[in-house]
Amino acid sequence: MELSFATRFNSALRLMGLACLMAVFSAANAQDARQSTLTPTTTPPSALSASSTVAYTNSMGVLDDHRKLGNGDRVSFRVVEDRKPPTQLMVADSGEMEVPLIGRVAAGGKTCKQLAWEIKKMLDKDYFYNATVIVGLDSVSAKSRGKIYIWGQVRNQGALEIPSDEAFTVSRAILRAGGFADFANRKAVKLTRKNGDTLTVDVVKVLEKGQVDKDVELQPDDIISVPQRLVNF
Repeated sequence: MELSFATRFNSALRLMGLACLMAVFSAANAQDARQSTLTPTTTPPSALSASSTVAYTNSMGVLDDHRKLGNGDRVSFRVVEDRKPPTQLMVADSGEMEVPLIGRVAAGGKTCKQLAWEIKKMLDKDYFYNATVIVGLDSVSAKSRGKIYIWGQVRNQGALEIPSDEAFTVSRAILRAGGFADFANRKAVKLTRKNGDTLTVDVVKVLEKGQVDKDVELQPDDIISVPQRLVNF
């Protein structure tokens, strides 16, 4: 029996609707598949801290040679030739670090680059022909690194805590102390070390002329003395 025109038209509309729904579901599934392909299953490199990323390089030349390690700091350590993932090590309260294969190594007060080269020399003696040692700072300890003492021609004399998150230099200590007093001799700031060594820092060259290489990083128990100018104009 031949179907009426209205019946055939309604059937066609239903088929077209079903086809559209199937196309929508197909597109949605394809989009989900693309998203799952693009979504990483591990933490992307950009999510790592800059210091941690350094631990994945194969060059000792790019290691940090500015900030000195302190007690409680954590670093990533690896030997490229060993082909193993980085190991996290910590600077103990004694200033030493327990390094695989060679044991305790003095780490406090050294930069990552200095420490890496010292470890390399030890490893090359017995374990490697020419080791590439990578050390990168992961986290900074919140422990106090000690105090320095500043007196003389500054706004606020006394003791200052050495910050754990920055290289604390002579110029920064003076700024932390409120800056120079009116009659300070800014060109002859005296720094006395715990062992008795003395240095003279021209802070004018550092702060006004940008010669940051003339600045000196401070150590616990350092004493900064800011003298008065002999002639005041």
